[in-house]
Amino acid sequence: MEKRNSSGQKREGTIQAAEWWFVFCVVVALLIITSLPYAYGYLTTPPDKQFMGIMLDVPDHLQYFSWMRELSQANLSANKLTPEPNKPVFFNLLWWGLGRLGNLFGWDYPVVYQILRITATFLFLPLAYLFCAVYFSDLWKRKIAFLVVCLTSGLGWILVLLKYTVTKGELLFPLDVFIAEGNTFLCILGYPHFIAAALYILVFGLVLLGERKNKYSYAVAAGLFVLFLGWQHAYDLISVYAILAAYGILKIIRDRRIPRYLLGSGVLIMAISCWPAIYSVLLTSLDPLWKDVLAQFANAGVYTPNLLHLPVLLGIAFILALITAIKDNPFKSSHKSDLDLLIVGWFWISFILVYLPVDYQIHLLNGWQVPIALLAVRGLFDWLIPVLEKIQGLFSWSKAWRLPVIIPIFFLISISLTNVYLLAWRFLDLSRHDYPYYLYQDEIQAMRWLETNGAETDVVLSSLTIGQYVPALTGKHAFLAHWAQTVNFHDKVSLVEKFFSEKTDDALRLKILQEYGVQYVFYGSSERSLGDFLPSSVDYLQLTYASPFAEIYRVR
Repeated sequence: MEKRNSSGQKREGTIQAAEWWFVFCVVVALLIITSLPYAYGYLTTPPDKQFMGIMLDVPDHLQYFSWMRELSQANLSANKLTPEPNKPVFFNLLWWGLGRLGNLFGWDYPVVYQILRITATFLFLPLAYLFCAVYFSDLWKRKIAFLVVCLTSGLGWILVLLKYTVTKGELLFPLDVFIAEGNTFLCILGYPHFIAAALYILVFGLVLLGERKNKYSYAVAAGLFVLFLGWQHAYDLISVYAILAAYGILKIIRDRRIPRYLLGSGVLIMAISCWPAIYSVLLTSLDPLWKDVLAQFANAGVYTPNLLHLPVLLGIAFILALITAIKDNPFKSSHKSDLDLLIVGWFWISFILVYLPVDYQIHLLNGWQVPIALLAVRGLFDWLIPVLEKIQGLFSWSKAWRLPVIIPIFFLISISLTNVYLLAWRFLDLSRHDYPYYLYQDEIQAMRWLETNGAETDVVLSSLTIGQYVPALTGKHAFLAHWAQTVNFHDKVSLVEKFFSEKTDDALRLKILQEYGVQYVFYGSSERSLGDFLPSSVDYLQLTYASPFAEIYRVR
């Protein structure tokens, strides 16, 4: 039954059943659309190859799959993406849970990852709609804001047009197109763990409810939820704490007094949830190997684009939200509600978060799409459409146009164009049926042989293309696997190139094998592309597995 106030108007924040059906249909549609490239990958795989169930950021996803494997039977994981011996000291609740789930039902890692994709989407998007419903009492504005959260992307489509017209096939500033954080559609497509992390927005709803009812039980619930999320993505704790701090500062400015409940609940939330952050700091400062791993995060070269590029990355919705936030001076807040202050504070503090001098600053973009969408839709209806209606009044032939309907629809189309390109590019990438998304069946069988032979501490030397798969598929240590997790990554890239080069003398190869305790050498199509060295030509390598596209040699 719809709740109404004394004048018969729908109360702000109430949601009808039909609205939830709308949300459900949008979620299902998005999941179907983003599943199409996966279906294409599986259905078009050549007989001699296998689609590996990944189509974006293969090294990082295989890192997650390795953790899932290790944590499926233990509570702590060693770093198998580097050859150096190391103790199992790493824990992540998300990959622990998914590893246990896969182990329980016998599902492989790509299947479990699809379950994460579906589950995270069904959790995050209804929660985002709930924010839209609380912020807007008007049903049309709610739906538009929700679709902006789902679809908004940057102006990267302009760079794509330049690629095929002016820049002769070169995509200028590719990070402005392919960064996933802050892009809900792209995260659903290939980065569902970011969607799962964005569930931190629930914390702000609990804090607002606690303030309204003056009950600290809501702060306890929020703290426990942040603790739960922190064991999955510790850096999201920074976002939660900073956004609550910004909200508190704006409340002080508005009320001219200390918000005691908010201060108390903030301290309570931090006291309950800070432990994952403490663990992460201790792990990367006390353990020498993990200290080296953290130091290599810069290898990715992925940072938040500078302020001039930020509108390109985040697009028209961001520009509209920025104008709205500037027009709506946060320091003149006497008439603003608590929710208004939270959204405005969230929007502005994010400018500081995404430029913190840390290598993982790009991850702090995650979740920013929610306040961007809310402020953008406010600006769309509060000042942009009224301006356009005044201009429309000058032309009698256009008076029949319903701008409050036409403009939002056009707005949604315009903010989605880059996502259309990103989706189409997945089909083009997968149509090549090549590394790193596909492996030869022989390579898969060779790694299955490795899985059942030798010890878990054994080290496998191969190309990076194969090495990134070794920990997840065999449980063995890879000599070279990941730009951060492999200690001294660039040195090992050079060593692998030298190892497979025919110009390298055997003394150096033996030194590499002995220094890093290598037990097996994987030799397949990818390794042949690195040089003309034939492992079968030397007596210190013994052939133990052979197939047309993959061989495995044991170090004598």
